[in-house]
Amino acid sequence: MPNSNSITATLRLRQDYVRLKKNPVPYAVAEPLPSDICEWHYVVLGPEGTSYVGGLYHGKLVFPQQFPFKPPSIYMITPNGRFETNTKLCLSISDHHPDTWNPAWSVSTILTGLLSFMVENTPTMGSLETSDIEKQQLAHKSLEFNINDRIFCELFPDLAANVRAELSRRAELEHELRNVEGDSDRNDTSSTLTDNHNGAVGGQSAFHSAMSNLFLFS
Repeated sequence: MPNSNSITATLRLRQDYVRLKKNPVPYAVAEPLPSDICEWHYVVLGPEGTSYVGGLYHGKLVFPQQFPFKPPSIYMITPNGRFETNTKLCLSISDHHPDTWNPAWSVSTILTGLLSFMVENTPTMGSLETSDIEKQQLAHKSLEFNINDRIFCELFPDLAANVRAELSRRAELEHELRNVEGDSDRNDTSSTLTDNHNGAVGGQSAFHSAMSNLFLFS
């Protein structure tokens, strides 16, 4: 039989879910596991103007039965260059700092705080030091990483569909570039490569725009 703590946590998390759907957090979405409302999975969209733009970052929040009186554990699953993966993150909103936790904070608060800390460079337990180029490379690779994650695909089917479309576009572009490389006319090759590169940049921008719509208006 559920104890009073678990009942309180369940009720509160259900309320947070309703609020999150009514008032989405920019650049972030989250869903609880159908089998366990105390385990939520989130996806953060790399904001424009940062080294994470174009990336999708999947992670999870594990809430204790004492929530909201005790904070959750926070994990990042997708390699990102900012945080270690599959490791508890030491943040003021996580269970590493129960002394700074505020029971009034919601799932939305946690997601907002996580994104804010992600785009900073403040070191903490579980953080990494990588270059902007490394972060950009990981952002590019994040789509393929996530599409191979069963939970990501099951909980975020709309995101998964957009990721598959983007990966298909990339594959087509790569095929075109390979054909261009076989062209014996260097001038034509250089021109075509430039055109394809510009198309790739435009496609990436379109992908980010489509993702932004899903995140802001889901």
